Amino acid sequence: MKTLFVVFTVVALAGCGVETATTAATGAAVKKQELEEGKKTMEQVQQKVGQAMEQVQQRAEKNEER
Repeated sequence: MKTLFVVFTVVALAGCGVETATTAATGAAVKKQELEEGKKTMEQVQQKVGQAMEQVQQRAEKNEER
């Protein structure tokens, strides 16, 4: 009877380890995706800022010509 209890306990604990590892892997994948999306958003914002700066520069040059 004790042996059966020990085997059951070991199997139950092993199952928890697998579940924990799976949860950690899923969490890591979600974080990676969030980072990639954040990088894309940052690049888009940088491009828009660059375009806005170019427009300001062009307007300043036009005003200097007048």
